[in-house]
Amino acid sequence: MEATAKKRFKKIYAHTVLIIASIIFLVPFIWMVSTSFKPITQVFSFPPEFIPRPFQWENYIEATQYIPFWTYTYNTAVITGLSTLGVVISCPIVAYSFAKLRWRGRNMMFAITIAVMMIPAQVTMIPLFLLFNQFGWVGTNLPLIVPAFFGVPFSIFLLRQFFKGLPDTLREAAKIDGASEWRIYWQIMFPLAKPAILAIALFQFMASWTDFLGPLIYLTEEASYTLSLGLQQFQNQQGSQWHLMMAVSTMMTLPIIVLFFFMQKTFINGITFTGIKG
Repeated sequence: MEATAKKRFKKIYAHTVLIIASIIFLVPFIWMVSTSFKPITQVFSFPPEFIPRPFQWENYIEATQYIPFWTYTYNTAVITGLSTLGVVISCPIVAYSFAKLRWRGRNMMFAITIAVMMIPAQVTMIPLFLLFNQFGWVGTNLPLIVPAFFGVPFSIFLLRQFFKGLPDTLREAAKIDGASEWRIYWQIMFPLAKPAILAIALFQFMASWTDFLGPLIYLTEEASYTLSLGLQQFQNQQGSQWHLMMAVSTMMTLPIIVLFFFMQKTFINGITFTGIKG
């Protein structure tokens, strides 16, 4: 009885802490969505009112007219889609090589890959800018897309752990049947790694969709701006129109929320299974 009561107390305590933490994280989001429907006079009312009176649906229409919102959305979608595709193509094959193939210098190369994760982005910012400037890429989307096709260290590490959790007997049986290494990877290992691959795809999608510093450095033409830069531009032009700015912010956040809810189970499985072995 005592063990059961102790276990129940721990469960109640854990749920209580998680609920409180969830509320703390949800309050800013709820305020943002609520403010996006408020008239300007109600934004800073005290005490705060979370229910708009009245609901101003036209805030969203008005907000998209201050900046070329749909152009920025298209630019962001192109950059995000291509960079996510690059990560999905490049990272699994590199991670598979680190996890399952034996070649000279493998451990050293993996150590270097892990070490790259420890280098702050600010350290490589200027060298990368000079490099891309010599390529003639500054002012285009290429610096925000092409690097993803050469792998992301964190995604490679995550996928390597997943591949190490897959039994070697699958690969050995396929080899006995005469399958090439490429066929083993593409037809056996890649499909099995789908949860982890979708997890890193979601990570890359969120990083690219919300990226502000990269577009700020490399994009020089207003027609090529992303939503992050567009939101900053909106703040500079209409800084006092908080209800409109929250409407733009809500529209920018919505795709990530929808994507996470649709991929939640797969995402959690991908993160969980990476720690099984290795």
